Amino acid sequence: KQWYQRRVAITAGTNNLSSRMNLFRLCGDLSHLVAIIILLLKIWKTRSCAGISGKSQAMFALVFCTRYLDLFFSFISLYNTTMKIIYIACSIGTCYLIFMKFKPTYDSNHDTFRVEFLLGPCVILALVLNHSFTVTEILWTFSIYLEAGAILPQLFMMSKTGEAETITSHYLFMLGMYRGLYILNWVYRYHTESFFDPIAVVAGVVQTVLYIDFFYLYVTKGLLIFNFTSLMQFSAILFYRCCKERY
Repeated sequence: KQWYQRRVAITAGTNNLSSRMNLFRLCGDLSHLVAIIILLLKIWKTRSCAGISGKSQAMFALVFCTRYLDLFFSFISLYNTTMKIIYIACSIGTCYLIFMKFKPTYDSNHDTFRVEFLLGPCVILALVLNHSFTVTEILWTFSIYLEAGAILPQLFMMSKTGEAETITSHYLFMLGMYRGLYILNWVYRYHTESFFDPIAVVAGVVQTVLYIDFFYLYVTKGLLIFNFTSLMQFSAILFYRCCKERY
C-alpha cells in the first residue's frame, strides 16, 4: 500500500514533495470556497433558504467534521489548517441558517430524500473498504464516501420542484468545477509523484458523474452566463451589500 503510506506521510508533514500545492488543487479549493460563499451570501441576502436542501448541507457538515479530525493532532501548513477550519465553520454556519435562523423559509416538504439509504452504505463501505482499521482512518474513509453522494438530496429536491434559482445553479456549478479540478489534480499527482488513492479517486469520479446531467441543463438553459471572474464579482457585490445593510 505505497499510496497509503505516502498519504500518511503527507498528514504527518514528512513528505514535502507530495504535500506541495499544484494549480489544479488550488483552483479546485478556490472553486469550492466560492461555492460556499455564494450559498451563504444568497441565504443571508435574501433571508431565505428556499430551494436549498438542508439535508445536503447537513451531510456536508458531517463530511468535514469527520474528515478533518487531524486538526487536533497534526499540522501540515497554515493554508491547509485554515481551509479545513473554514470548511467546518461555513458548513455548520449554513446548517444554523437553514435549521434555526431562517427555518420558516426552509422547504422541508420538498427536501424528502431518504438520507438513511445513503448513510448506511457509506458506514458499511468505510468499515469494509478502508486503508487502515483505525477510528480516524475509518471516519476519513466514511467522509470520502459520503461526500460522493451528499449532493443527491439537493439534486432530488430540484427534480421534485422542477426549478432552481439561478444563484443555486451557480453554487452547484462551482461544486462540480471543484470536483472536476480535483480529478485533474489526481492525474497530475499520479504522473509527477506516483500518488494514487483508489478510494478518493473512485469516490471523486462518482461524485463528478452525478453533476453531469446538471451541467448539461446548466449550459443548455443558458445559465452559463458567468465565468469565474464574474462569479467572484457577484459574491463581492453581495458581501458589500450585506455589510452596508448591517452597518
